[in-house]
Amino acid sequence: QVQLVESGGRLVQAGGSLRLACAASGSNFAFKLFGWYRQAPGKQRELVAVVAYGGSTTYTDSVKGRFTVSRDDTRDMVYLQMNSLKVEDTGIYYCYAQRGEDYWGQGTPVTVSS
Repeated sequence: QVQLVESGGRLVQAGGSLRLACAASGSNFAFKLFGWYRQAPGKQRELVAVVAYGGSTTYTDSVKGRFTVSRDDTRDMVYLQMNSLKVEDTGIYYCYAQRGEDYWGQGTPVTVSS
């Protein structure tokens, strides 16, 4: 059974940086998509960034130029480097993986203070 475990979320000041990591277990094959969603208080969950097996990436417009998603299939890991953080980046960040079906982590909280 596939499990995704996130780490790295914490309180940070606006303008700061964070690096989130997600470790996958229970998968024998690389994921077609691997990446991150987030859910801000009172809002729906939204895509932040995903990276396909071939390396192509997709970002939501609000994080382009500030966030970088990367994956290491030798370690079954996906990362999210977040720079120039804004208060509106606050939320629960969920690791996401897709291979036939969707898999989700439990989430890690990111709080950006002004």
